[in-house]
Amino acid sequence: MHELKRVLVVGAGTMGSQIALQTALSGRYEVMLVDSAPGQLERSRAQNQRLFDRSVEKGRLTEAAASEALARVTDSSDLASVAASADLVIEAVIEDFDAKKTVFESLGKHAKRDAILASNSSTIAISRLADFTGRPEQCCNMHFFHPVTVMQLCEVVRGPKTSDATIETAMEFVRSIDRTPVLLQKEIWGFIVNRILFAASEEAMHLLEGGYASAEDIDIAVQKGLNWPMGPFHLLDFSGLDIFYGAMKDRHRQGEGEDAPELLRKLVEAGNLGRKSGKGFFEYPK
Repeated sequence: MHELKRVLVVGAGTMGSQIALQTALSGRYEVMLVDSAPGQLERSRAQNQRLFDRSVEKGRLTEAAASEALARVTDSSDLASVAASADLVIEAVIEDFDAKKTVFESLGKHAKRDAILASNSSTIAISRLADFTGRPEQCCNMHFFHPVTVMQLCEVVRGPKTSDATIETAMEFVRSIDRTPVLLQKEIWGFIVNRILFAASEEAMHLLEGGYASAEDIDIAVQKGLNWPMGPFHLLDFSGLDIFYGAMKDRHRQGEGEDAPELLRKLVEAGNLGRKSGKGFFEYPK
């Protein structure tokens, strides 16, 4: 196993910011957060402060612990300069292959030779990115779930060239930040959770398109009959219909499953993306 002291998270969106926060909360690591988009680091700091303020108000976290965790996260807009000192890098940029490829190419040039390089992608297998680094044996997927500070699971995925030491270190890191890892010994599109979620969501959309039941009744049936905390349509709206649509298109390009349903395509093209836009399968107050 590798000894980890400094953890770098690339991408200061919601996922990246919360991965950095959860890592900082452990008190075990120096945490760096990098993003080159103008204003994104400032938005991330404000978002993290609001998140911790709510946790303190609800008694889940003391004010001292929140302040200490926030202080452990330093940020930068220059990936090349901070990558050189990181023992573990977790890429958490948008779910787009070209964007992730650019990050991994840069890490291949600038990261420490013995650093572990992980992708938080929910669907893109590490074998599609690892060779761009020149060190595929040190690459794996570490797929955290939103919101990271609440959801326990992290799917760790072994690529065809990933070493045992990389996997052992990744699994232990997830445990060390109070999250629960599961290991996929072989790559497969969508890993575990998304494959199951996609199957359920597709069937729900087929039922809706076929006029068998309303979105509301399908959600109630799943909640009450399967004891899910949220029905498939509310979950899709919560996650973002554009995210789900993009993932379905990517899956289809990889030769798996059907293309995205017409119902979903029309919603996305109309800008009805779920909760974040105020309307998806359901409407939400602004």
